[in-house]
Amino acid sequence: MQNSFYINYGKRVFDFITSLMGLIFLAPLMFFLAFLIKIYDKGPVFYYSRRLGQNFKPFTLLKFRTMIVNAEMIGPSVTKDCDKRITRIGRFLRKTKLDEIPQLWNVLKGDMSLVGPRPEVEKYIFYYRDDYEDILTIKPGITDYATIKFRNEEEILNQFEDVEKSYIEKVLPEKIKLYKKYLNEVGFLTDLKIIFKTLWRIIFK
Repeated sequence: MQNSFYINYGKRVFDFITSLMGLIFLAPLMFFLAFLIKIYDKGPVFYYSRRLGQNFKPFTLLKFRTMIVNAEMIGPSVTKDCDKRITRIGRFLRKTKLDEIPQLWNVLKGDMSLVGPRPEVEKYIFYYRDDYEDILTIKPGITDYATIKFRNEEEILNQFEDVEKSYIEKVLPEKIKLYKKYLNEVGFLTDLKIIFKTLWRIIFK
């Protein structure tokens, strides 16, 4: 891992300032999306999920709710594009990645970074514990190389009958390779490149 000054100091400053500005700027949109979720889907606006952060420290990941209440009780933690647990509003939020906006709060608090390996469901981490010993030396992030490559992950998983088994055996190993690629390249310019690539994919693809 390179650029230790940025990792130890600059990355947190960049995260704090950018996430604070993002929350302020996007507040009207967040209120509007919360209103839509409450009106059309009823139930809670937010989805809270336990994840493991830097050095395996647990934290609560925040998202806009995109699935029916208690969806995790009736199906796997990963989903296909055609998963019937996804709500009508939720499908739109997932396609546009707007469900991820509340994670700016996780970044502001210091649980996450803007750029870093995606925070994984805890049970899946332990399938690749040795790999995550390296990966979780840094904070998980909202976006990274794997987020860009697997922009349409749910569509990819449509081709498999056992979605959870396929995620563990086929998709997650590829993500881990990309997480390690980021570990070797982490730096301010790398983070900017990944952020701009992510926005480009969301807006134009």
